[in-house]
Amino acid sequence: MRLLLALLFLTCPAAAFEFDALEGGTIDLDALRGRAVLVVNTASLCGFTDQYAGLQALQDTYGDAGLTVIGVPSDDFRQELGTEAEVADFCEVNYGLTIPLTTITPVIGDGAHPFYRWLADTQGMAPTWNFNKALLDSSGALVAFEGAGTRPQSPRMIRAIEAVLPE
Repeated sequence: MRLLLALLFLTCPAAAFEFDALEGGTIDLDALRGRAVLVVNTASLCGFTDQYAGLQALQDTYGDAGLTVIGVPSDDFRQELGTEAEVADFCEVNYGLTIPLTTITPVIGDGAHPFYRWLADTQGMAPTWNFNKALLDSSGALVAFEGAGTRPQSPRMIRAIEAVLPE
């Protein structure tokens, strides 16, 4: 079974994954094929939480050009609020977020969401803290992985995003 999962991860683009959406339903990366997707593990009580504003600004600036920013709240680093309702309220009140958010989701270790296991197992990338950014091109291939220290609107992120926006 472990070999079968490994083979699946090796042949499976990131577009094959779904997340449970904070507001109900799912966020299906396959449905976002044709768009660039920035997946960011987040936490409401982290020193980097002000990056929510930058993530929203990216969505506002590049959304019509083909970018979707997805926030993945996680308590893996013990800095997320206790419930999804608290996360939703915090993000709306403090940042006016309209980007899609997932439910509180594990992003590291054996219990990590399959997307994050795929990142670790096939791409050698795993979050080491909150606000790590995984940029996927329009086919679901990972094209950049940046840590918390790289701000959403940094020149490095802007260049990477602009390079993969659909034409």
